Amino acid sequence: MVFKYILAGIIGYLLGNISSGYLVSKAYGLRDIRKHGSGNSGTTNVLRTLGWLPSVLTLVGDCLKGYLGCLIGRLLGGDLGMLIGGFCAILGHDFPVFMDFKGGKGIATSLGLIIAINPWLALGELAVQIIAVAITRTMSIASLITTVAFPVLVAFMERGRANYPLFLAFSIATACLALFGHRSNIDRLIKGKENTLDFKKISAISRKVMDKMKRNK
Repeated sequence: MVFKYILAGIIGYLLGNISSGYLVSKAYGLRDIRKHGSGNSGTTNVLRTLGWLPSVLTLVGDCLKGYLGCLIGRLLGGDLGMLIGGFCAILGHDFPVFMDFKGGKGIATSLGLIIAINPWLALGELAVQIIAVAITRTMSIASLITTVAFPVLVAFMERGRANYPLFLAFSIATACLALFGHRSNIDRLIKGKENTLDFKKISAISRKVMDKMKRNK
């Protein structure tokens, strides 16, 4: 039985190593997204560097690998296997062995785990994220708020579910991992140096990238 959990973790971690941001940005003409912007391969850096559509593709890809890690884990070992598979997918995304352990911050991949736990919980997290971005125009603040909200929502929405303590424990572990990934953002926020989202600039970048793609066809 232990082997099933180990296998779920290995498969999840390897799925997490598939860098959606790296692959999407390469398709849009960038050799390595990690050499641009904030230096990671996550959705936000793709958004600032390449615009809306590439960032959406990155978000979907990163979310999918977290969800697939959970699905495979569930098939192998039930609820615990699901949580191990999803959590290890996040680890693989944040610290990919095939990319020198330089990945993203795990928010989109965590969303895949949350969808697997409870789609309504995921909708709640998305609502919190969207509202926080609209108010603060700072993606890191929105991500930190949704990170803290995750175990809180699990505590209320999953109460009474079988293996409830297990889900709560993994939600806290996932939140801690996300907070760790945002440590540089937290430092910049404290110093008042964190970047905000300029939606007009992002839209302009989107148009420029799309025009370039059309010319290259």
